Amino acid sequence: MKQRILFILAVFVAWLPVFVIQKPVFMLYHLSQTADVSLTEWILVIWNGLKLDCTISGYLTVIPLLATLVSIWLNGSWLQKFMKGYFLVMAILVAIIFAVDVALYGFWGFRLDATVLFYLQSPKDAMASVPVGTFFLQIAVCAIYAFAIYSFFKRLIIPLVPVTKAHQRLLGSLAVILLGGLLFLPIRGGVTTSTANVGMVYFSKNQFLNHAAINPTFSLIASLSKQQDFAAQFDFFPEEKREELFNQLVASGNSSPDESSTLLNTTRPNILIILLESFSANAIEVLGGEAGVTPNLNRLSQEGILFTNLYANSFRTDRGIVSVLNGYLAQPTTSIMKYPAKSQTLPSIARTLADNGYVNNMLYGGDINFTNMQSYFFSSGYSHITADRDFPLSTRLNKWGANDNVTFSWLYDSMVEKQNSPTPWMTTFLTLSSHEPFEVPFHHLEHPYLNSVAFTDSCIGSFIDRLKTEPIWKDLLVVMVSDHGFRYPDHMPEYDPRRYHIPMIWLGGAVKEPQIIDTYGVQTDLSATLLNQLNLPCNEFTFSKDLQNPADPHYVFYTFNNGFGFIDETGLSVFDNEGEKTVLEQPTTGSTQRIEKGKALLQTLYDDMGGR
Repeated sequence: MKQRILFILAVFVAWLPVFVIQKPVFMLYHLSQTADVSLTEWILVIWNGLKLDCTISGYLTVIPLLATLVSIWLNGSWLQKFMKGYFLVMAILVAIIFAVDVALYGFWGFRLDATVLFYLQSPKDAMASVPVGTFFLQIAVCAIYAFAIYSFFKRLIIPLVPVTKAHQRLLGSLAVILLGGLLFLPIRGGVTTSTANVGMVYFSKNQFLNHAAINPTFSLIASLSKQQDFAAQFDFFPEEKREELFNQLVASGNSSPDESSTLLNTTRPNILIILLESFSANAIEVLGGEAGVTPNLNRLSQEGILFTNLYANSFRTDRGIVSVLNGYLAQPTTSIMKYPAKSQTLPSIARTLADNGYVNNMLYGGDINFTNMQSYFFSSGYSHITADRDFPLSTRLNKWGANDNVTFSWLYDSMVEKQNSPTPWMTTFLTLSSHEPFEVPFHHLEHPYLNSVAFTDSCIGSFIDRLKTEPIWKDLLVVMVSDHGFRYPDHMPEYDPRRYHIPMIWLGGAVKEPQIIDTYGVQTDLSATLLNQLNLPCNEFTFSKDLQNPADPHYVFYTFNNGFGFIDETGLSVFDNEGEKTVLEQPTTGSTQRIEKGKALLQTLYDDMGGR
């Protein structure tokens, strides 16, 4: 039985050098992009890439493990022959994937994914774009690599294939099954809340280094598991009709705010964006919600700019973040954050600021690998990320990581340290304590959700009051906005617009004067509104409108599970895509026009995703 256990472990370990060697070869192949890369960074590419290498090694060990389990009950030389054939097939597949990936990266700028399948539908046209020299070079690379892999396994692993008869079949079977359970850990990507994803290996603001760390076999498999033809979905209208409707819903293009619409007293403030986890207007008294839950937000809203008719674009954090920071509408059936090859093409507030001299940092007390967040933030223009791994284990008392009292304290210290920085900066902070299961060191309210919101509100009040005493406050803009709402009261339908009503408050010494803005808007509108206040370009943000520009159309568009809601000055309409019916309209007059506008937005959004 020891021989069988040793064989399974050897298979897993043996695949690791096969994938490790891909990293330096990939970087040497694209040597022109490594001019400023240090030896330490070369090592970090390999070290961080091991996470996904272990995942694919785990996958490739599953069949040998199952075959070994069968061999306990069915003895004979068949296992050795089967393993030779298996390793030969896998060697060829791994070699093909790497050879194709390393060549295509120079053209695509991202690691191999299911995009390659679209080109295989027309092999003649695909081959027409490949130089003859490259084609034959990659065939040679593939052949040499496949031969090396197979020879490696034939010489070192095949001799370890168990050939002896198992004497304790039940005990042996149990041991192999338990080993299979352990094998699930690298396949899953660890024991944290996040599962294996390409973002796990991102570690640098240099996107090439992040890409170099990705295992191309994993990249392809992950992409295939999620692949959809987005452009073919939600084809409600002919192109002419879609364009006509959409043109009524985009920004006017007049991006120069006049004196009356200027909200700030400087065009280059330091910026702090606080994304409030699950904060709903229904829990905030100043927005018509429960009394006594958020006394600090109620107080602070009178000191800054309160947006009373802002709505979340979605119901999930990964979609809400993209809506806020990229000005990109959330999708009702997927999340673009899960597609790094697509999300890295989105415009972003951080990248626009970076292009204009800002340094951008991200803070989150939880697992930054969750839903590809790490790759997303680096791709969006953030140069440094602080996450749960940077806090002592003793402070990570929440299921999701470090509670907000810990992270707000860290944030205050970090901001005070850089208050004399000559370079403008933006910090984005995602809170987490008001996320289910609402485990907080605070017990003032009976309802767990309201209690968690009250806890974060207390952290906000203390944090802002301390900041006001620091010189940094003078040129600081604090934008507090929710990532999404929450279904409170509990009986509220998922599609109810009250589920999506959220707070947005601008504070700080950079704010010219307190005021209330009642304009209808969604999270995506932060991009155009903020960048126009800074006199920076925002034309890339197709779905974002300036809440201070009366020439822009102002409306609300939110999405739930395969449905959407649309609100404007004529009323509200909610449409269920699966049932193909309107589920809520107030009033009925004008509902058809509102539904058509919502459909046009959804169709345009998926067309845009399909083209990225």
